[in-house]
Amino acid sequence: MPNFYDNLRHADQKTVRGAIRSGAYQDHTAGLADGYLQANLVILEDKYALDFMRFCQRNPKPCPVVGVSDTGIPMMTTLGQDIDIRSDVPSYNIYRHGRLAESCSDIKALWQDNMVAFALGCSFTFEHAILRAGFPLFHVAHNRTVPMFKTTIATVEAGPFGGPMVVSMRAIAADRLAEVRAISAQFPLAHGSPVHWGDPAAIGIDDIAAPDWGDPTPIGDDELAVFWACGVTPQAAIMRAALPLCITHKPGQMLITDISDTAETPVRVAT
Repeated sequence: MPNFYDNLRHADQKTVRGAIRSGAYQDHTAGLADGYLQANLVILEDKYALDFMRFCQRNPKPCPVVGVSDTGIPMMTTLGQDIDIRSDVPSYNIYRHGRLAESCSDIKALWQDNMVAFALGCSFTFEHAILRAGFPLFHVAHNRTVPMFKTTIATVEAGPFGGPMVVSMRAIAADRLAEVRAISAQFPLAHGSPVHWGDPAAIGIDDIAAPDWGDPTPIGDDELAVFWACGVTPQAAIMRAALPLCITHKPGQMLITDISDTAETPVRVAT
């Protein structure tokens, strides 16, 4: 019998976002909202916003900025008519002084008038194109969260922000590597083409079966581990920056936007 996730896979983006906002769905968003851009989320005080913007500009592969809120305004109207970033993500991580303090499904009580929200493109966006091309994705087929790993690839620092790049991993048939690289390259707002494939140790990953976030994915004898830059990279930077308060999405649980996954610019045109 289909579960709620299976039903949501056939729903439009507004239905998915409504289920998230109501609290009916509080899990990963891989495989959902086909045709629409998904986004990672970082919320911080405005006095840190320019440094964080510089960090994203200097690291566009893991941190492709697709939206920035006005200070103190929780509605991201450039990404969707009714998006409220305080309630439209399945789960949020709350960092205090660089440590994960708690997770919750609504941050209205934490929202402050001096906060700025950044939305960063997510690789879940291009997974629909990969699936349509006939690539199996283990985490989507088995209702899991994609595995994510800290690496030894350094980001370019900006102010207090810096640290390692985080990557997501998918097992891809070795003889179709060029094809999946070409498909994902068409989505620069969602990290684009992979940053590495093959030996995980080459980028500092000691155990492919023990991701830092998400669930392990098996790799078959005829498959390669393929790694894409990941929007969890800012969470590693936030831990290092040790800000008094910073709010992010919980890894794997994204903001669903109204922006087409093929849009050249991530700005909703008002109608």
